Amino acid sequence: MTGTVITFYSYKGGVGRSFTLANTAVLLARWGYRVLVVDWDLEAPGLHLYFGPHLVESPRSGVVDIAQEFLNGVRTPSSHEVRVQVDGVLDLIASGGVDEHGLDASYARRMQALDWEELYRRGFAAHLEEYRAEWTAKYDFVLIDSRTGVSDIASICTAQLPDRLVVVFTANDQNLNDVVGVARLADKARDRLPYDRPRHQVMPVLSRLDNRMEYERAETWQKKCAEVVAPLYRNWLVKSVTPEQMLRHVTVPYISYWSFGELLPVLEELQPSSDQISFALETVAAVIAQEFDRTDLLADNRDAYVTAARSQRRKFDLELLVSSPRALWTTGTELITELRLLGITADRSVSGDPEILDQAEDVAEHLCLVVAGELSRWQLTEAERFVRRTLGPDGSQRQMFCLLTRGTDRDRLPGFLRSLQHLEFDPAIRPVRVARALHDLIKTTPAAETEPDHEALLSAEAALRELPEQLPYAGRFALVEETVRGMAGALDDGDMELLRDRSADLLLLSKPHRNGLGATVPTRLRGEASALLARIERRITAFTD
Repeated sequence: MTGTVITFYSYKGGVGRSFTLANTAVLLARWGYRVLVVDWDLEAPGLHLYFGPHLVESPRSGVVDIAQEFLNGVRTPSSHEVRVQVDGVLDLIASGGVDEHGLDASYARRMQALDWEELYRRGFAAHLEEYRAEWTAKYDFVLIDSRTGVSDIASICTAQLPDRLVVVFTANDQNLNDVVGVARLADKARDRLPYDRPRHQVMPVLSRLDNRMEYERAETWQKKCAEVVAPLYRNWLVKSVTPEQMLRHVTVPYISYWSFGELLPVLEELQPSSDQISFALETVAAVIAQEFDRTDLLADNRDAYVTAARSQRRKFDLELLVSSPRALWTTGTELITELRLLGITADRSVSGDPEILDQAEDVAEHLCLVVAGELSRWQLTEAERFVRRTLGPDGSQRQMFCLLTRGTDRDRLPGFLRSLQHLEFDPAIRPVRVARALHDLIKTTPAAETEPDHEALLSAEAALRELPEQLPYAGRFALVEETVRGMAGALDDGDMELLRDRSADLLLLSKPHRNGLGATVPTRLRGEASALLARIERRITAFTD
């Protein structure tokens, strides 16, 4: 899939454009997108300062060198990227070479000597198209930091290169008077280009709004800004969403703490609250990740919108998290075992602390609530969090399931759970049938039929493989040893039902301690488990053959 080029532009300097771009780039990379940032603000470059502490090495070349190479006859795009060490793939093309004193000594002279009109007369536009094609093939998003005002360089960044524009401005007439006009000029300029570029989609970002100390004045200016930039939304904002609603979501507040130096708050505010600057930056990044689409979801549920953007490229550790109360602990364990046998990566949710839940990352793509009578208080918290933070844009990418004991009154469930598909089970019967049903819902294809004896062997194999190096305490060794020997006896007697039960017991006993501490499993016990595993694997191979 071809990547998207987005230019961050501002008519005036000092509005936080580079700050917004740099933090947005870090967020997109953390969410799993491949990101390139290009510092085209050649007269006042600064992206290398934001990323400086995280660069693998100092840039030795940059945008000025791309132009210089072309003047020297180089016609094949060369690499000028430097890796930024943050979570994910993030590369920087600086404006030029950087040393310990900043931009290298020759930068200013070489930058000022560039004649952009002459460059274009000699075919530089086609050369840039080759770079653009290379970048969009390699990266999901290319974010360009453009210089301010109206100039040849700004036209390159706003007319030729981008698919979309992000226009950053502050609440004053100097910014507002020209923010819409510049976007129109960019459209007229690209109409004259010999390249197939659609009309711009432009996202206005109101920056550095102080709505803490001057709330009433901030409200007045926010409404005024929304009225002025409303024309920029016409070709992409969902009609049910007003420009004022949209602008409020992408207003980056003024927080004095972050006004000193070139900082990346998104690296510190990992789970930002609504009054933190990273909260707004996440929303800007989400609109970019969603390709300026589904803004109706943003208006209805900002958290769901951001999480959907964050989840599009994310690989979860698990497919399913099983949330069960203590009374149904055994059922939950058996369900997890059956799901694993069917190829579903599943585990148990163990946290009943709402504060921990709110701060934790989402480890699983889907959630299954095992309910007997009514939800426990912490299950309700977990379900509400799932809906609030992980619901996909169309409601189908991530799913929540309810597994109910027979006789549970569905009308007693919270309203948001009543409309879900419910599966019933009998706690006295091993949950094989509902595990298959969950598999089919998650995978959207039926699970392959397996002979009962084969399933029992697979269950035993999975349990033995998950025996950890350490157990929570030494007293558990005897229980594990008894269980392993019981499994061996069941295998000798051909009692596959007992083998399944003993395998479930072993899984339960193998659960590690939450703090990671424990006693090392004796070599003799591990030897017995390994020998039994070898026997079971031979039996499985015989079944397969």
